[in-house]
Amino acid sequence: MSQLSTKIRLYCKANSVDTVDFTKDVLLVQEAGQDPKIQSWNLSIDEPTAEQIASYETAGNTQETLNNVLTKRKKEYKELKEQLDLLYHDMVADKGDKTGEWFKHIKAVKDANPKG
Repeated sequence: MSQLSTKIRLYCKANSVDTVDFTKDVLLVQEAGQDPKIQSWNLSIDEPTAEQIASYETAGNTQETLNNVLTKRKKEYKELKEQLDLLYHDMVADKGDKTGEWFKHIKAVKDANPKG
């Protein structure tokens, strides 16, 4: 089940609100043993109904899966300075193609963490 915050972000984006600050725009509350719910809504669009939120379940699951993949990739990619060094050495060795070490590194990370 996708997070309420993910579904709210998708609802807002669908209604032309690109960013949501969960410390001032929308406050969520979760009591012990209960699902989280909206405590306060301070956006220019209408607060979504439970049915509207529920309609974003599948999209929310997809978004969270993508976010997890991108987070894993970010951790596994070498730092930018290391990537630039790989590119430099590939260019010096005339390997600015799929045979270069930079490409192999990026491909290995992407293959290990496919988007879908």
